[in-house]
Amino acid sequence: MGETGGGAGPSGLGVDLHLELSAAGGRRAVLIAALREAVRGGRLAPGTRLPPYRSLATDLGIARNTVADAYAELVAEGWLTSRQGSGTRVADRVAAPPPRPVHPAAPPPLPYDLVQGKPDPAAFPRAAWLAAARRALTDAPHEAFGIGDPHGRIELRRALTEYLARVRGVRTTPDRIVVCSGAAHALRLLAHVLGTDAPWAVESYGLPFHRGLLAEAGVTTTPVTVDEDGARVADIPRHAGAVLLTPAHQFPTGGPLHPERRTGVLEWARTSGGLVIEDDYDGEFRYDRRPVGSVQGLDPERTVLVGSVSKSLSPTLRIGWMCLPSVLVDRVVAAKGLREPYASATDQLTLADLLVSGAYDRHVRRMRQRHRGRRDRLTTALAERVPAVRVTGIAAGLHAVVELPPGTERAALDAAARHGVAVEGLAPYRHPDARDDVRPDGLVVGYATPPERLYGAALDALCEALSEALPGALPGTPPGTSPGALGS
Repeated sequence: MGETGGGAGPSGLGVDLHLELSAAGGRRAVLIAALREAVRGGRLAPGTRLPPYRSLATDLGIARNTVADAYAELVAEGWLTSRQGSGTRVADRVAAPPPRPVHPAAPPPLPYDLVQGKPDPAAFPRAAWLAAARRALTDAPHEAFGIGDPHGRIELRRALTEYLARVRGVRTTPDRIVVCSGAAHALRLLAHVLGTDAPWAVESYGLPFHRGLLAEAGVTTTPVTVDEDGARVADIPRHAGAVLLTPAHQFPTGGPLHPERRTGVLEWARTSGGLVIEDDYDGEFRYDRRPVGSVQGLDPERTVLVGSVSKSLSPTLRIGWMCLPSVLVDRVVAAKGLREPYASATDQLTLADLLVSGAYDRHVRRMRQRHRGRRDRLTTALAERVPAVRVTGIAAGLHAVVELPPGTERAALDAAARHGVAVEGLAPYRHPDARDDVRPDGLVVGYATPPERLYGAALDALCEALSEALPGALPGTPPGTSPGALGS
């Protein structure tokens, strides 16, 4: 075998290989034992190319001939193969035993994913993102690749200032926006800044995940009843330090916060000294009503608007933002830390370009049209095939609430699982202390995630599951919503 057996490049440098050589024994025998163990244990998979003799000898501080002899013996034993021009590789027939699972294998995912809150991964605008990334990286200053500003890239904060003002009625400036890694990160930072002395008021129906992360931060939450006009803000305790709302589209029940309650919650903030935290999780996706502006635009010094691209682009980007009152900016940045470990600067630059170029608007409009079509297919299918249910909360967003006859939620979930449908019940979204706000049984059905080729089958499976779970529904049960009579 010649020196080319290790696959050195033109510079004479090969791949790195970490080996632990014991102190006892001759160098050749120790190296052979270490290589055998690396192959046997799976660290060197079949087909892996090994470093050339010279490179490995230099790295290990041993003679080149020692490495050559070790390779030759392992080739003779069948552990390795060597071919001129192809280098020395781990033999294909040497297969490491599969690692033993530490935990029992997770159950296989159900084929039809109707869990709320997730866009279809196939809908990510790859071509537009790639074009924006090229432009952004070409134009980026050198300092963009250094230690990041904890406020977030100025290019993105400027783009968000213009975009949010135009689309959501937000009033802010770049120096009052702090980029974060999503809504959860924003809530953790705000919990740290506001402290745990006073409870937060939250909607009686909302994300259990948000309540959980606040509890982990030491924040007590108290529920505020939700009705057809949103949260009853008159019931917010005066001693609460903050109130967390979803005013554009109450999550998960649907519908915007009534205009009188929008002004009412700001009056609560002014008189109590509390803070309104506005989770603008899907404000861009509305279908059957006029756009609802942000509460933040009515009083920027009493409101924090939290947004992200998790619904519009992808949750894997880990990009969100907070539009903050001026008095909170420095405190939030200090809580975040001087070194930005969360949102990638290059992704921030790319998103900024996407916003400025108009590509983001075009993508949102396409997704809005697609989601509306999917929502209409859902409501039509349920109205025709499962008239015992009622569909609500569908004027905006990426999900609907399917109200069920009393006592049937568990049966509907079990039937859905049997038919391969992943979906969630409404009950887990209710705050555990919301004693006076118990809504009908229901399912929270997301219609954004399934790929187009599976969406029709997913609706069929859902309808079959509901028909199976509700065989005794009376004819007088409120009918399902049709596209011509959509709920709030």
